Amino acid sequence: MSVGLQRLREDRERIRQGASDKGEDPSVVDRALALDERVRTSRGESDRLKGERKGASRRIELAIRDGGDPRGPEVAEIRAASTEIGRRIDVLDGELAGMEAELEELLLRIPNPADPDVPVGGVEASAILRTWGDPAPRAAEGWQRRPHWEVADRLGLFDLAGGAKVAGSGFPVYRGAGAALQRALIDLFLDLHTREHAMVEIWPPAVVNEASARGTGQIPDKEDQMYAVGRDGLYLVPTAEVPVTNLHRDEIIEAARLPIRYVAYSPCFRREAGAAGARTRGILRVHQFDKVEMVCFERPADSGETLEWLTARAERCLQLLGLPYRVKLLATGDMGFVQAKTYDLEVWAPGVEDWLEVSSVSNFRDYQARRMDIRWRPEAGARAEHLHTLNGSGLALARTVAAILEVYQLEDGSLDVPEVLRPRLGARLTALTG
Repeated sequence: MSVGLQRLREDRERIRQGASDKGEDPSVVDRALALDERVRTSRGESDRLKGERKGASRRIELAIRDGGDPRGPEVAEIRAASTEIGRRIDVLDGELAGMEAELEELLLRIPNPADPDVPVGGVEASAILRTWGDPAPRAAEGWQRRPHWEVADRLGLFDLAGGAKVAGSGFPVYRGAGAALQRALIDLFLDLHTREHAMVEIWPPAVVNEASARGTGQIPDKEDQMYAVGRDGLYLVPTAEVPVTNLHRDEIIEAARLPIRYVAYSPCFRREAGAAGARTRGILRVHQFDKVEMVCFERPADSGETLEWLTARAERCLQLLGLPYRVKLLATGDMGFVQAKTYDLEVWAPGVEDWLEVSSVSNFRDYQARRMDIRWRPEAGARAEHLHTLNGSGLALARTVAAILEVYQLEDGSLDVPEVLRPRLGARLTALTG
């Protein structure tokens, strides 16, 4: 379950307000608590009846031991009563199983309350915390920057029409130097996070089962955004967060192993239902993109500090690339269903004159850990408790590539290459700039 029942009973109003702050229906809290009361009442009645049935069995044993006729009226009457009790138990337990399943589903639909320092409101309430770099164009005054799709078309970096032909709109094909740029960025981010940030690299499956999708909160909240492999009951991964976080599902982790910090590359698949308009042109909003994801398992007391550390790791990627960016603290109505606190990193793209989100870094507190039953033991012999999970993009490639094309384009139509990528692209530098 996402929200512990005991916590729900004790902190009803805060959790209810948390749902409302996120724009979710707070009545789900009331329905869950009402059903919880019915479940507890039915469970108590079932236990009482089971005690009566046990007592009846004991009376039959005593009657027979004391010389009673096993087929006599006294024993027959007790047997009949026991049989009726058993029938009532079967009916009650069947109803109880249905109520418990319904309660579990209701609990999954209660969002994670935001941290107290998260601003309440919609997109307009989100706060810009800091900026890095100069978002002003690097070109000579009076030169109009081109959007990334025009730069890519001129240099032959990707083929949107070809992708639409083989898969459909929103599945770009990268070619030549464009494909090399993708690979160079993935290598850069993975090397940075493993060598400089001491994360353990994971190469996860590109599909997950329903339990994994439910564990991280994609189901039931984002089910419509996922690609389903219906015949096999699997889903294409929307982010490496899903398979990587589920690696420790149903585990108890000893304190000495924490923190656990992973980094993983994966292709990501999202239906992006309903997305349309100018902000979806080029590769700004696609159904398949590449992303390097950071995932952390932490002691509860350390997760707040780790959120800041994780955000700084994502910022390091943008600083190495020389891309101007800003860090935004998302308001309650602008953040996700399962997040307790989220920072977005937005890079400036001068060709489209917009800030593009390239990383979202979140602390989930114990919300995901409860869904997946991931616990830690503070010390030997101590009671296991749910730990905290965090994750963040480090980075998502599609919009990062778009920003590079728009920031590093030159007036003659060629493309300068970020210094940090030149050793990785090698001879392909000529193809990129030619």
